[in-house]
Amino acid sequence: MITMKRIYLDYQETDGERILVDRLWPRGVSKERAHLTEWAKEIAPSTELRKWYHQHLVQFEAFSQAYQKELLTNPKAVEKLVELTNKSQKETLTFVYGAKNQLENHVVVLLNVLKQNFKANVQKS
Repeated sequence: MITMKRIYLDYQETDGERILVDRLWPRGVSKERAHLTEWAKEIAPSTELRKWYHQHLVQFEAFSQAYQKELLTNPKAVEKLVELTNKSQKETLTFVYGAKNQLENHVVVLLNVLKQNFKANVQKS
């Protein structure tokens, strides 16, 4: 199973493997507190797309479409998504992120891509 959680929330054993899916390290979080297994920058939105979205927060649908296209046309990202989907069949993965908005962020899009295109078992919290 794959789930999502803000990195600012405390680690719990039920998180399983914690994978940071942001391109930038979250402010104010130490490596120890993050309790990460991995930092998967290759599946985070590109710097250009991230900056565009932060300037146009009201356009989540446009961001979602652009991010999905970016993920599915990047061979390294697709390879990583397949790897994570396979890993999630054996253990729990928690994608951690720094965004404040828990309903409209790149991880919501990422989980939808995994569910729709890779048949991953995802749970949105």
